[in-house]
Amino acid sequence: MSKYRKNVGIVVFNHNRKVLLCARADKKSNQWQFPQGGIDNEEDIIDAARRELHEETGISSVELVATILEPLRYDFPKQIFKNFLKKGSPYVGQEQFWVLFYFCGNDEEIDFCTNPQEIEFKAYEWADIEEAPKRIVNFKKEVYQKVVQNFAPYIQDKEIQYG
Repeated sequence: MSKYRKNVGIVVFNHNRKVLLCARADKKSNQWQFPQGGIDNEEDIIDAARRELHEETGISSVELVATILEPLRYDFPKQIFKNFLKKGSPYVGQEQFWVLFYFCGNDEEIDFCTNPQEIEFKAYEWADIEEAPKRIVNFKKEVYQKVVQNFAPYIQDKEIQYG
């Protein structure tokens, strides 16, 4: 068994070429991130990304644009690792595969209460993708920089027509 939990990270951008950043509901400070979540057994990365995106944000009106299929890893800080260990989780960090979607819906589709027992986010905003690494917690910063490096060209490509 891997020491890293298999996870999918999801970047969603709109017709203004802005990405969806979400404020975590479980944190007192304003911690912003992209939607993400675990990959179930027998589930492929795209299916996991669509499921997690819908569970966390209510969004389902998306078109696949790109993926990062080489896992990007980060280790949990000591305190987070200790909390997971107390809950019986053997993982030292996460191994993330990334998916880039174009959002072809409208903002009314965004709903953080699809599962009231597990609300992940409390707010969202549309921002330039370069903002994401500046607003993420430090231990995920390197992964976010690689995501920006990989996905920014797709988002900024003026030749591509979305929607």
